[in-house]
Amino acid sequence: MNIQKIYIDTSVIGGCFDKEFKLWSNSLIEDIKNGIFIPVLSEVVGSEIESAPERIKLKYFEILQHNSIFLELTDEAVMLAKEYQKRGILPEKFFEDGLHIALATINKVDLLVSWNFKHIVRFDKIRLFNAVNLEMGYKTIEIYSPMEVTNA
Repeated sequence: MNIQKIYIDTSVIGGCFDKEFKLWSNSLIEDIKNGIFIPVLSEVVGSEIESAPERIKLKYFEILQHNSIFLELTDEAVMLAKEYQKRGILPEKFFEDGLHIALATINKVDLLVSWNFKHIVRFDKIRLFNAVNLEMGYKTIEIYSPMEVTNA
């Protein structure tokens, strides 16, 4: 059986403690613990977690313990994220959001999950990210919220 690799951005980890999102974020983490998905985290997530409250840091380290894949930031990812900005998909202020997508794309992750409905989990944005990905010689990336991925 091919277990899907799922890139988890920082919002999903923080969502474990958010009234609105905790049901689905925690259910997704349970799916990971049960071997339904392989979690993919990155240096970008790690950097964003540094200033987070202790409980979010602990959840991040918990996820890392479950057969996780850790992606380091590369020049290739930076270049692809810059291309997203060059095309006007993301404002300069939200460069890290593009890095999440670029890292997941370059590393052929099966899907990316996020609660970021403004810059990542949006039909119009997803189409634009994937148009750039295809133009640059990469595969498309599937992007969903945890609510669409887990069976909570």
